[in-house]
Amino acid sequence: MKFNFKLLLVVLSAFSVHAFAASDQKQPNIIIVLADDLGYGDVGFNGAKDIKTPELDDLASKGTKFSSAYVVHPFCGPSRMGMFSGRYPHKFGGQFNLPQPARGYVEYNKQGIDVNEVLMGNVLQDAGYYTGAVGKWHMGRGPKYHPNARGFDDYYGFLDGGHRYFPEDYESIYNKQVKAGNKRIHSYLLPLEHNGKEVRETEYMTDALSREASRFITQASAKDKPFFLYVAYNAPHAPMEAKAEDMEKFASIKDKKRRTYAAMVYAVDRGVGDIVKTLKATGEYENTLIVFLSDNGGKPEQGADNSPLRGEKGDAYEGGFRVPMFFHWPSKVPAGKVFNYPVSALDFYPTFAHLADANIPATKSLDGVNIWEDLLADKNPRKNSNIYVMRYRGADVDIGVRMNEWKATKVVNKPWKLFNINKDISESNDISAKYPEVLATMVKEAEQFNQSHRQPIWFDSEKAGEQWLKEQKGAKTPVFKNTFEL
Repeated sequence: MKFNFKLLLVVLSAFSVHAFAASDQKQPNIIIVLADDLGYGDVGFNGAKDIKTPELDDLASKGTKFSSAYVVHPFCGPSRMGMFSGRYPHKFGGQFNLPQPARGYVEYNKQGIDVNEVLMGNVLQDAGYYTGAVGKWHMGRGPKYHPNARGFDDYYGFLDGGHRYFPEDYESIYNKQVKAGNKRIHSYLLPLEHNGKEVRETEYMTDALSREASRFITQASAKDKPFFLYVAYNAPHAPMEAKAEDMEKFASIKDKKRRTYAAMVYAVDRGVGDIVKTLKATGEYENTLIVFLSDNGGKPEQGADNSPLRGEKGDAYEGGFRVPMFFHWPSKVPAGKVFNYPVSALDFYPTFAHLADANIPATKSLDGVNIWEDLLADKNPRKNSNIYVMRYRGADVDIGVRMNEWKATKVVNKPWKLFNINKDISESNDISAKYPEVLATMVKEAEQFNQSHRQPIWFDSEKAGEQWLKEQKGAKTPVFKNTFEL
């Protein structure tokens, strides 16, 4: 057999090129920017006319917008727990918001996201990432639930579900209550912390969180490793408090609630602009994936607009858990595109782990999928699979199920309805009579989904817990009367 030297050179050349290309692939920095209670229609890139969001719009136009992005739950705590665990919170007992500690529910105040859940931050840490979280946590207060114990090297913010915005206001009230000996001070008034130590904040909350995000990026850029940053703004969540100069920019909005809300959204937009400037100044911009979204839908009573969706925060209608979202990563994420297929915040965990070349523990259960290749190919990453939302109302439940073009919705005391959500985004034309077999299949799968759940570990109030326990009568999985009947 004659030795083919030329063929060997070709093979070696191809191998060396491939090896170089593989070694040249840097792990990307990853930033999640999460707004709080932001309406679907309240950013320019999603159609807002009265609210200016130039920084977000610029990133969205240079990246890919998601028209059918869903979060895991229609309100704060469970939504975040689902995103970071990659699992529906119903499966580990996190279906309710953790209660406000000042209410004094001692047992519930000791709870947090299951310590057996390996969170996204842990996996990225193990892959060599320097990790930081800024802002609202809302996944547990005790030492074993603290961000520093759940995958974050650096944390600046507040642990509960919200906070006042102006330090000159909340510090004054806090100090008076401490002086009066109040042992149950509302957590919206508490001092902020940096890695477990109290700090004295001096800036408007949204600006302070933006400052800390930039501080983290600057510090991270000096390290010989990629970084993961979670920026969890509490804006535009209540209390509705905006800077006077931001309010002036929206003087044309006559409704004061809407004007205040718009100013709070604008402050988030300004902060994102500061983050981008810091990325460019540190040379990290080109290798950073920025993901922007809201934790759930907006509340119209506080000035939000979820148009053209039906419903609001807390709903199983689209307005409760379908959110504005984009991915931005120069030369990696398609620019100027709209991805119309349904995706979930559950998908972040496996997708980011893929991009980071991170190892997900073999024992880790995930409800999300890696969407990366399908995103690039403009293909449905969740073809024929369901995205669920379940919100408990006392001992009853609202349910939404999205699969391909279909959306099945059930709210308390009303029958199941079916919509072609691609043609009827506002869920106004029930077509269940025309496609009964489609609805029947989706309802059956929703029932099977419910059977995989645990009873809640905590409740947002003692009354809710008492009512729930009375109705459930010791069942191992949540039981809802007639919910899954057509």
